[in-house]
Amino acid sequence: MLIKTVRGFTPSYGERCFIAENATLIGDLVMGDECSVWYQAVIRGDVNSIRIGNQVNIQDGVVIHATYKTASTLIGNKVSIGHNAIVHGCTIKNNVLVGMGSIIMDHCVVGSNSIIAAGAVVTQNTIIPPGSIYAGIPAKKIKDIDLNLQENEIERIAQNYLKYASWFK
Repeated sequence: MLIKTVRGFTPSYGERCFIAENATLIGDLVMGDECSVWYQAVIRGDVNSIRIGNQVNIQDGVVIHATYKTASTLIGNKVSIGHNAIVHGCTIKNNVLVGMGSIIMDHCVVGSNSIIAAGAVVTQNTIIPPGSIYAGIPAKKIKDIDLNLQENEIERIAQNYLKYASWFK
C-alpha cells in the first residue's frame, strides 16, 4: 500500500483493517476499525479532510476525494462502496450501498439505509432521504427501500466484505 503524508497530514486507520498492497491512502484521512480498502482504490485527502467510519468496504478501483476548502468527505459506518465508484466531497450516512461505477458529487448527502444503484450519477447538492433507492443519470428516487432489501443487500454485502477481508490477513 502507498501511504503518503501531504501538507502535514498522514492517513490513519483503526484496528483489523485490510488495505490492499496497491491501494493508495493520502493526506487528511481518518478511517475507523474493520474497514477494507481493495485493489487500486485511491483515498486522496490532499485538498480537504476525509473521514470514514467503521466496517466500511471500499472496493477495487474506487476513488474518494474532496474539494479544496469547500467540500470534505464524510462516510458513516457499515457502508459498501462498489467497484470503480467515485465519491467526491459528499456525506454518506450509515448502512448505505453505493453501487458499482456510480458517482456521488460535491455537497450531496446520502441518508442512512439507502442504495445508490450501479452507474447512477448523484449530481451536486442532491439530498437523498433515508431509506431510498436512487438510480439513473441524473439519479432520481425510484422507490423506498424495504426491509428485505436492507437486510439482504446492504447488510449482506457489508458482512461479506468483513469475511473477504479476513481471508487476506
